Amino acid sequence: MQSKGTTIKDALARWTEKNKEAGTDVKVSEATVVKLYFQVPPIEKMDASLSTLTACETLSLSTNCIEKIANLNGLKNLKILSLGRNLIKNLNGLEAVGETLQELWISYNNIEKLKGIQTLKKLKVLYMSNNLVKDWSEFDRLHNLDNLVELLMVGNPLEEKHSAEGDWRDRATKPLPHLKKLDGVPIIKQDEEEEEAED
Repeated sequence: MQSKGTTIKDALARWTEKNKEAGTDVKVSEATVVKLYFQVPPIEKMDASLSTLTACETLSLSTNCIEKIANLNGLKNLKILSLGRNLIKNLNGLEAVGETLQELWISYNNIEKLKGIQTLKKLKVLYMSNNLVKDWSEFDRLHNLDNLVELLMVGNPLEEKHSAEGDWRDRATKPLPHLKKLDGVPIIKQDEEEEEAED
């Protein structure tokens, strides 16, 4: 008999149980932080039970076996979504949180294309290391993210190739004028250096 993955509903029931044991009797619908990472057996699907998380601002589903982003429409307050270490292949499904999401942590997945990222109008932080992005045409989709201040792309074929060639930082930061940190290293822009010299 093949073991079925943990459903979101089961994971939320466990979460509620755990909180009760810890003496915090928070309803799932009122919780602002919900962590469902590393479930055993792993979660395979972001199912409709997620829509009960109406107050949730931080949702962690990392270290599972989720293949696609789905059912985020009820999460009207979601600011941080953590989906690292899953089997996600694309960014479809994010439009539901396009108006609120500020941080997307999606490292260690199988993402090659960034189509859909532009719906995240308020995105400030994108952790996307160790994925499969290899074309500048995909990277260019980040240009529309006017609030993006921190980007992590280490371990993508594009970053590896251009880091080896020595032009990664310049090419990656030039089209992203608001970026303050790339791959964990602060970006110091020319005009800031000049201003400091004048002070």
